[in-house]
Amino acid sequence: MNKAFVKEPDPGARVSCPRCGNLATEVGRGPLDTHILPEHRQRLGDRAWCCGSELCDVVYFDAFGQSVRVAELRNAVYPYKPDAPLCACFGLTMDDIEADVNDGVPVRIRELYAKSQTAEARCATLAVDGQCCLREVQRIYLKWRSQS
Repeated sequence: MNKAFVKEPDPGARVSCPRCGNLATEVGRGPLDTHILPEHRQRLGDRAWCCGSELCDVVYFDAFGQSVRVAELRNAVYPYKPDAPLCACFGLTMDDIEADVNDGVPVRIRELYAKSQTAEARCATLAVDGQCCLREVQRIYLKWRSQS
């Protein structure tokens, strides 16, 4: 298909994954350059969308029908590999969240929050979806805490 005849979604538009229909998150060069193997990186431009569904094998896609799959990433990343760190910047894992739940005090999560306020937090580049992990960390912690 000629790219001249494909209208890209407006910035901030709600876009769904073409494979699974999950609502996607727009990402810039940072995550794309960080996570996609060099031999697959040229497939996407400077802007794409991240599916974010652990059940889908498409990680990134664009408006032109191009996509990058889990197997085409440099490293295993959450949510596609649940035992990978949730936090790409500081390495917080599911085990850390579980320890906070078991201890009854979210010490590790509070440390993560404090670190996330520093210049060392580079979520826009290191996170697979370019977003801070705190919302997902909090969701998992509260879910597990309610089950214990």
